[in-house]
Amino acid sequence: MIDSMESAIHYIFQTRRRLDKTPRGLDEYTRDTAPTRRLLARAGLPAQQRETIVITGSRGKGSVSAIIAKLLSAMGRRAGTITSPHLVHWNERIRVAGRMIPSQDFLRILRGLQPHIDAEIAGLEDNQYLSPQGIFLAIALRYFDEKRADVAVLEVGRGGRFDDIATVPNQLALFTPILLEHTALLGENLARIAWHKAGIINPGGDAISLPQAAEAAAQLSKEAAQQGARLAVLREDELAEFVSRRANGQVIRLPAYGELYLPLLGRYQLANATLAIRAAEHFGLDETALRTGLSAVQWQGRAQQLEESPRIVIDGAISPISARSFVESLGELSAPVVSIVGVPRDRDYSGVYRVMAAVSDALIITETDINPSTRFPARPDALREARHACDDVRYAANLPAAFALARSMTGGSGTILLAGSLMLIGECMLLWDIDTTAI
Repeated sequence: MIDSMESAIHYIFQTRRRLDKTPRGLDEYTRDTAPTRRLLARAGLPAQQRETIVITGSRGKGSVSAIIAKLLSAMGRRAGTITSPHLVHWNERIRVAGRMIPSQDFLRILRGLQPHIDAEIAGLEDNQYLSPQGIFLAIALRYFDEKRADVAVLEVGRGGRFDDIATVPNQLALFTPILLEHTALLGENLARIAWHKAGIINPGGDAISLPQAAEAAAQLSKEAAQQGARLAVLREDELAEFVSRRANGQVIRLPAYGELYLPLLGRYQLANATLAIRAAEHFGLDETALRTGLSAVQWQGRAQQLEESPRIVIDGAISPISARSFVESLGELSAPVVSIVGVPRDRDYSGVYRVMAAVSDALIITETDINPSTRFPARPDALREARHACDDVRYAANLPAAFALARSMTGGSGTILLAGSLMLIGECMLLWDIDTTAI
């Protein structure tokens, strides 16, 4: 019986667990969107027509989604969003007008979809599964219909060509930077990864990309030509420039608009804001809506300052590039600086250690077991790699222990930084009692 979020998540993931029995392979061989397509057809989704934006890339997708939604709201549009992963509540993945879907609505809609889901699962072979993302998509589309959302902003989970989000036709495809990631699932080189992500470009549609490496840009251009779509790849000189830092944000400058206030600290948000603004221009963005919407943006856990004494700043940086951008966003750091780092083992964790060690007096390596499917490097491996980068390296078995250790090392002054998986960032939201239900 689906009577709680816990039972709902267990139900949603029931066939996905079949993958735990066999080694995963490349997405083109192991992912199949046909069950999701059939589920949406059975349920008559979406029941209402709306404009759709789909976003893929290797970093910044959630930030771009949040910024676009605020800009659309300031324009008088009602945006429904799908983002992942969540920080605290599974419901955060589905929002309308910035508010996450209430649990009672999530459960009600899932129960209404249950006959269609069960019918689809009954027809699957033992080696097939109905993607949890596809079920989340169905719930979201039903909720968007109920709340009369007139624009859908949908973030791809991984890749694009074989992602369930891409089953929804879009009028605008957006690309954040494409990096070497998920190589066991998307391929061993950047061109192949970009081929996966380019799959969200729809026939006759529009696409906008942040600057890309040559191999990635070539794949996007090739796909756009094949689909008869219009692709604009932004140049570096077309991106917003940093002007000054404020306590809880920054002033940026964008050609044609001048100086704008963005209430996010991350320097990497300049590119994300540029992409979001260019997307909103497709819907008739004017300068008044731009300034109103941009100044209202909220997106927790990204270069977010939690305390002043000691200064504590957290970020979901799990690659050397994102860690460098995080550090560049912070300005002068009061000594001593202690960095807590928790990066999954399938990422370049040693590279992140090196970046954080360059600005730190000590590193504390930690992890979390909130999501059993996300594995962290073995303690000996993590400590060995960290000690190549920093002389003072400690280990804490969990996040509360890591913060307690960091506080003992910094006292009432100094700086504590956290760079790690969004699961650790989500734990911070709980530890500091930060509301993530509305953005």
